[in-house]
Amino acid sequence: MSNEIVVKNLGEHVFEIWMNRPDRMNALGRETVIEFLQAIRDVAASPARVVLIRGSGRGFCAGADLKQRAQMTFHERLEHNAGINDVVNAIADARFVSIAVMNGVALGGGLELAMACDLRFAASGISLGLTESRVGAFPGAGGTQRLPRLVGVSRALHMMLSGEPVISDYALSIGLVNEVMPQDQLETRAHEFATLLAGRSAPAMAHIKRLVYRGVERPLEDALRMERAALPAILGSADYAEGLAAFAEKRPPRFTGVAE
Repeated sequence: MSNEIVVKNLGEHVFEIWMNRPDRMNALGRETVIEFLQAIRDVAASPARVVLIRGSGRGFCAGADLKQRAQMTFHERLEHNAGINDVVNAIADARFVSIAVMNGVALGGGLELAMACDLRFAASGISLGLTESRVGAFPGAGGTQRLPRLVGVSRALHMMLSGEPVISDYALSIGLVNEVMPQDQLETRAHEFATLLAGRSAPAMAHIKRLVYRGVERPLEDALRMERAALPAILGSADYAEGLAAFAEKRPPRFTGVAE
């Protein structure tokens, strides 16, 4: 392993996965995506409830490593793209809550990676964009599908067709990111929020994620049936019993459940 991906256990069910290629703005190279996918699998097998996705140095992630890709054959390019898709989909499908902590540029596959996360925190003044049209391509790791779902079709087309990045404050206004803050407050805020979520019930958070993601594209009546069908597992759970006891006793709950 080349340590292009670094995993940190912060304790209390919180982990960080760092992209560690600061000299390349954490571009996703061949080795990077292999290590990244393994890191996600390892963390998913742990008691993690919250995982922060981060970038070393001045950037979050500049996307696919185009210098490497320029030297690849056609089939190698397809394989490289498939590897990035595997990473993005593994994050999107994970039982834990994922938060992209964007300290710097998030472009191309870097923004696709962030959009696969459940939440996105960004530093003020950074650039975010799906810039593939600049090199004669289109977003091929979920961007054409996830961006319209986050910001609407018209705004998504504007961003993807132009290939021009937007600034984080504008990204906040259109729903692309959840919070924007000064660079020197990003670390503290990310850890603070991760700690908050780590104190919640893992099964309850996993149910929330599943119901929202699967229900949003269904007719309301079908989605409501799905919600009702999920209730018995929660209302009969040890975590719910603990939550009720903690409420009655006016103390913080101590949840021990594991998300399926």
